[in-house]
Amino acid sequence: MFLQRRFRQLILYGIAAALAGCTTARPPLLPENLPEERRSVDELLQPLARRSGDLKSLRSLANVYYSAADGKHNFQEIILVRRPDRLRLETLYPLGVLMIVTASPEGLTGYATREGVFYRGQSSRENLWRFTQIPLSVAEAASLLMGLPPRVSGEWRREGPSVVQDAGGGWKEALTFDSAQPLPIRWQLFNPSGQVELSAEFGDYAQTSAGQFPMRIALENPTQKRRVEIVYKEPELNVDLAPSLFVQKKPDNAREVALDSIGG
Repeated sequence: MFLQRRFRQLILYGIAAALAGCTTARPPLLPENLPEERRSVDELLQPLARRSGDLKSLRSLANVYYSAADGKHNFQEIILVRRPDRLRLETLYPLGVLMIVTASPEGLTGYATREGVFYRGQSSRENLWRFTQIPLSVAEAASLLMGLPPRVSGEWRREGPSVVQDAGGGWKEALTFDSAQPLPIRWQLFNPSGQVELSAEFGDYAQTSAGQFPMRIALENPTQKRRVEIVYKEPELNVDLAPSLFVQKKPDNAREVALDSIGG
């Protein structure tokens, strides 16, 4: 239990204390009311499938705005994504890099530089949640960070302002598109009770070498009242990112901790 509490203190300290203070209010990404979707499912999903095939990697500096029960904070992050299942997140503070998280099929690691602690475990949803506080698998996070829903294919149907599909066990996911062009602006995951468990919003699309790309992405867990908004700064798309970037070696002077030993 001590190790579990200490791990959480490290993460919260990194976000809340060492980075930057309170955020200002962020303008909403989406209008309050969205019109009913009248385009066919194919009109929406075929361009999305092409975008999904075109977007392969991302490298960008980003401003991150975090809001939860423990307060509101903002900091800068270096984000590297190589789809389908590789991530590298470097959390910055005024004196350098505070935390480096890497995830790949080889495993997931987190290096807390100020504490000299190196965490290692499987590349799982549970271990990624320990660092991001968002319940996503690595592949889901990789897609959402590039402005894409976790899944494009499936048995989608129109329903109100969105297209929806069953996700099994009474769960459902919904996709909402921009009214003027087939670009996704919101993805939602509903639990069997009909409540939104997780959502992603995509906004401020800009033209890039890989087509339209959202410069603002907001991930929200309403049941836990937690929201993370990412604002990219000059993102580089489809750049060559070596697999070695997504695997960390333990520094010689760091103390290693197995993530599985920390508990839930």
